[in-house]
Amino acid sequence: MQHMNSSDIQRYKKVRFGAWIGIIGNIVLAVMKGIVGVTANSRALVADAVHSASDVIGSVAVLIGVRAAKLPPDEDHPYGHGKAETVTAIIVAVLLFIVGFELALNAGQSFFEPVRVPGTAAIIAVLISIVIKELMFRYKIYLGKRYNSDALITDAWHHRSDVFSSTAALIGISLSILGSRMDIAWLAYMDSAAGFFVSLLVMRIGWKLGSEAIHNTLDHVMHKEDTAFLYRRAEAVEGVEAIDELLARELGHYVIVDIKVAVDPHITVEEGHQIGKQVKKALMQENYIKDVRVHINPSGAEEEN
Repeated sequence: MQHMNSSDIQRYKKVRFGAWIGIIGNIVLAVMKGIVGVTANSRALVADAVHSASDVIGSVAVLIGVRAAKLPPDEDHPYGHGKAETVTAIIVAVLLFIVGFELALNAGQSFFEPVRVPGTAAIIAVLISIVIKELMFRYKIYLGKRYNSDALITDAWHHRSDVFSSTAALIGISLSILGSRMDIAWLAYMDSAAGFFVSLLVMRIGWKLGSEAIHNTLDHVMHKEDTAFLYRRAEAVEGVEAIDELLARELGHYVIVDIKVAVDPHITVEEGHQIGKQVKKALMQENYIKDVRVHINPSGAEEEN
């Protein structure tokens, strides 16, 4: 457990690559939308550029969390550093909520300011942003689920929130231009209305993902229905009379199992030790299980307690 195996190395490389895709993509989009937003006189696009810039911070946080999570166990962290990714997910979720709140605030303030009609270049920039962001979301959500990375999944949803934000900007910019050409003044405010609605969705995503990440940091264990097959596998080992307790503790992308195995009280210590080794071997067949800590009980001891 002290060294990374080949699957861990591959996981780290893939998740790190996903984080770098987010960083580079967001920098390009933020610069593009910022320049076009200012030159095309579009507040919605400028706000969307700020949102993309916040994604850069989120992706950097993911990169830092992934690097920390791959560190081997040490004296202070005998269970490893897997929760570093979950802590990173919390940071990204908080950032997402704050960005959503700022977008809502800006959208609300724009109702009381003079209306400015954006140029058509803003529409092209938003369409490019929507396509790129959706592709980034789909790629990162795929990597996050395949390699069980809370941080990458959270960052993927950050990209999806940018798609929502860009879609709202697209609707608002289009209606504003349409209202100007058709001399319908109230349509200009649809940009702010759409932006406010989407900002609420962004805050909701941040709240939901943050709640899930916090839940995972509090020594969460897998539910019994999810570990039933582990019980059966351990019980099938020769010499095991019963499983008194099995706790599968989730630590980021991997799991550590604590199991109490009941055996014949009249066998030798060495025989009990060998049974424990076979139980550990049986459970370690699952790639996401990084360690199994077996406690041998004499049969009936737990019932007496």
